[in-house]
Amino acid sequence: MLRAQFVLFDGFDPLDVVAPFEVLSASGKLAVELVSADGPGVVRSGVTGLTLTATAAFDPDASGYVLVPGAAGPVDEDPDPNVETIPVLLSRFASGDAKPLLRRAFANPDSTVVTICGGSLALAMAGLLEGRTATTHVLGVDRLASIGVNAVRARVVDDGDLISGGGVTSGLDAALYVLERDFGSHTAHTVEQLFEYERRGTTWVSTSGAGEVA
Repeated sequence: MLRAQFVLFDGFDPLDVVAPFEVLSASGKLAVELVSADGPGVVRSGVTGLTLTATAAFDPDASGYVLVPGAAGPVDEDPDPNVETIPVLLSRFASGDAKPLLRRAFANPDSTVVTICGGSLALAMAGLLEGRTATTHVLGVDRLASIGVNAVRARVVDDGDLISGGGVTSGLDAALYVLERDFGSHTAHTVEQLFEYERRGTTWVSTSGAGEVA
């Protein structure tokens, strides 16, 4: 069975993870798991008091999907010396141990990378999305464009082996789109009925084909 690996990091947004995790799990088509670059262990989210446990190390060579969430926290710079902002959390993840693993995932022909909310911004900060088409949270679209990404204001963007969702709740829409694109409309519709949720927005599909990571 194909794997869907959710890559956790300190400060991740739990809704970016839990919502698409449940959608993909409900499909019965994928082995869905929480992973981290550091291997198994508890990972703190950006929401105080909420943690998730990675059950395995991130394997970029596996067949399936790699899902990258955004971060949760204040947006303004330096709100408090003890509080980490979203830009700081994303930048730390982008320059950490996950970076070379994510590069390998993009090089894997049997892998599709899916980002939710600020996840695409983290990958752009890591230098992995130059020339690609993607979306992110509305507050980060300009920043995404400034790093060499063709930033599109859409709920979901399909750029071949890169699928990105915009705001926090777009994880539901991105995951349902993955099911429809790769497993058929009947699978996606069955999960929609189960969740009593209809996928929102029009998906922007790139006509230029997937880009390459240098």
